[in-house]
Amino acid sequence: MFTRRVAVVGAGYVGLTTGACLASLGHQVVCADIDAAKVERLRRGVVDIVEPGLAEMVVEQVSAGRLSFVVGAASAVSAGFPADAGAEGLDAEIVFLCLPTPMGVGGVADLRAVEVVVEETRELLAAGAVVVNKSTVPVGTAGRTAELLDRADVAVVSNPEFLREGSAVHDFLNPDRIVVGCDTAEAAERVAALYARLGAPTVLTDAASAELMKYAANCFLAMKLSYVNAMAELCERVGADIGDVTEGIGYDRRIGQAFLSPGPGWGGSCLPKDTHALLQVADAADFEFRLLRATIDTNTRQRQRIVDKVRQAVTGRRAGSLTRVRLGLLGLTFKAGTDDLRDSPALAIAALLRQAGAELVGYDPALATDPTAPADPDKTVLGVSEGPGGREIDGIRLVSDPLEAAQGAEALVVLTEWPMFRTLDWASMAGVMKQPTVIDTRNLLDPATLRRAGLTGIGLGRRGAAVTA
Repeated sequence: MFTRRVAVVGAGYVGLTTGACLASLGHQVVCADIDAAKVERLRRGVVDIVEPGLAEMVVEQVSAGRLSFVVGAASAVSAGFPADAGAEGLDAEIVFLCLPTPMGVGGVADLRAVEVVVEETRELLAAGAVVVNKSTVPVGTAGRTAELLDRADVAVVSNPEFLREGSAVHDFLNPDRIVVGCDTAEAAERVAALYARLGAPTVLTDAASAELMKYAANCFLAMKLSYVNAMAELCERVGADIGDVTEGIGYDRRIGQAFLSPGPGWGGSCLPKDTHALLQVADAADFEFRLLRATIDTNTRQRQRIVDKVRQAVTGRRAGSLTRVRLGLLGLTFKAGTDDLRDSPALAIAALLRQAGAELVGYDPALATDPTAPADPDKTVLGVSEGPGGREIDGIRLVSDPLEAAQGAEALVVLTEWPMFRTLDWASMAGVMKQPTVIDTRNLLDPATLRRAGLTGIGLGRRGAAVTA
C-alpha cells in the first residue's frame, strides 16, 4: 500500500482532522503542536474540540501506530518517524502547515504563525521534502513561503481544506474535490497521491489559483447566506414565506438547496476572516469588489435586525427599551455540532442586546455542564469563565438546563440550530416564562408546536412573521 511520512504542524480543527484522516488512509503521521499540555492529552486520546468521530479516529490511529503527537514543529519534521530496528529515525517527506491565520489589522490575514514555523524548520527539512500550506492564506503565500525557506530542493504546495466544523471527518473522507496548486507538477502529484484512496475529483493548478479557490468558495457561500437573509426580510414585507421561496429555488440545480436557510447572520472561524481577506486581495489589485462588500454589510445589518425583532416582540415597538428585560438565549456557538464560539453571530447579537440593557441567560448543549460536577481541565471552552453569578461568557450567565434559561424570561431567542431544541418540553418552558414569546432566528421550531404550548413564535421570513397563541 502506498504510504508517506507526513508531518502535520498544528493540532487544531484542521490539523488534527488532517493528521488523523491521513493516518486512517495508511500514511505514517506525526502531528505537532506548541501546547505541551494539549499534546499530552492527545497522546492519551483526549480531544478537546467537539467534532463527531474525531476522538474515536485519533484513538484508533494512535493504537494502530500510524499517528503520534510531539511538541514543536522541529520534532515533527526531523527524524520524527520510526525506522527499522537499530536505525536512526526518518525525516518527514511531506509537511502540512495547519496553522491559525486570524484576521489582522484592516482585515489582512495574519501569517505570523506560518512564518515562524517556516523559519524554525527551514534547515531541518529533508532534501526533496514538500511543504504544504493547508491553512487558508492570501494569494501569493506559497511564493512568500518559498522565499522564506530559500531551499531550491524543497517545493511549496497549496492544498486548501474544505472542511465544515461539525462534519470535518466526514468531509475529509468524502470530499467534493481535492485542490492542489504548485508550479512544479511532480510536487503537486505527490501531494495529490496522498488522497488517492478517496477517489475524489482532483484539480491540479498553480499555487495562486489554488489559494484564491478557497477564498472564492467561502465568499460565495457567505454571499448566498446574506442573500437569503435579505430575501427573508423581503418576504416579511410583502407577505411571502421564505420556506416556500427557498424550496422552490432550491430545486434549480444551478442554485441547489444548501446555504438557503435564513439565520442570525454568518460567522465562525472562516467566513468572517476570509471575506475580509479577499477584500484586501481585491484592494491590493486595485479592484473594487462591491458585491463582496455588500455581502459583509448585509451580514452586519442582519444582527441589528434580530435585535429589532426582539424589541418588537417584547415591547411592541421596534425601538422599545430592553433595559432590565430578562432574555433567555438558546444556543451560543456559531453553528450546531461544535463548541466553537469564534465570531459567533449568537454572541454578536447578545452583545447588542446587552448594550441595550437586557439581562441575558444562555444555554448551549456544547457548553452545558453539571454544576455539581468537578471541573474537567481537559474540557475547557475558550471564552467561558467563572463570574460572581457562576459560569459566564461575555456577560451572559450560562445555565445547564434550557428550562433555567426560560425561568422568568420575557422572551426566548433561538440563536443556534441545535436539533434538540425542537423536542424541548415547550409547555413547561412556557409555564416558567414571564412572557410566552420565542424569537426563532433559525426557523428551527414548528410554529404549531409552540402554539399548542401557549407560546407566540416569531421566525424569519415566515408568512405573517408571527404565530400567536
